[in-house]
Amino acid sequence: MIAFVLAAAGVAVHALALARFAAEYGQLPLNGLAPSLSTVALIVGLGLVATLGLGEGRRVGIVLVPVVILLQAVAVSLGIEPSQELLDFQGAWFAFHVTLAFAGLGGLAVAFASGLLYLVQLHELNTKRMGRLFQFTPPLATLDRLGRIGLVAGFITFTLSLVLAWVWTINFGQASDLWNAKVFWSVMSWFVFVAALGVRAGGGVKERRSALVSVVGFSFIVFSYLGLRLVSSQGGFFL
Repeated sequence: MIAFVLAAAGVAVHALALARFAAEYGQLPLNGLAPSLSTVALIVGLGLVATLGLGEGRRVGIVLVPVVILLQAVAVSLGIEPSQELLDFQGAWFAFHVTLAFAGLGGLAVAFASGLLYLVQLHELNTKRMGRLFQFTPPLATLDRLGRIGLVAGFITFTLSLVLAWVWTINFGQASDLWNAKVFWSVMSWFVFVAALGVRAGGGVKERRSALVSVVGFSFIVFSYLGLRLVSSQGGFFL
């Protein structure tokens, strides 16, 4: 209960800070590297609060909390300031598109946390060490269920985000270049969701495969995004 209250309070303070940012600068914290990372941290924080109400599932917080802290620390170190980048599209389309994309990444973050603990606990079982971490982590079935929920929710919202962007390009006669950095990254990220869900269709230990793809996929998305941001000279990157 104490953990839930503290997490909820932290998320509330974070949300108020971003609301103040929007009111002061007249710009939603959805564009530019630092503001967008801070917003992703908020959404992952909301996922953390949600998991804290799930009984044994709340223990995935030992992974989600460091993720939130790291995202926010990077955002603060970069400086959370209004972006001067030119956007490809703006207004409600942009806000809804990016919010859905962030929600998708939040779902994948929950799958990442669950998958990481799943792999750790499975290793403990296989080596028969069963130390303190094994006693603390939820059962494998609980972790697999949380990971599946995170993947499905994330896949749906991220797909809707891409559909919204595609509809915008059709309605406003814009060309969609697959090799554009933001488009390429978005499509790669979508295939990570497809891969993590697709490995569940095969035989064998599909739960382990899904956990592994979730962990590797989330890490790949984060580092590839940062890499593309560093090397891309194009304006209007959607995050």
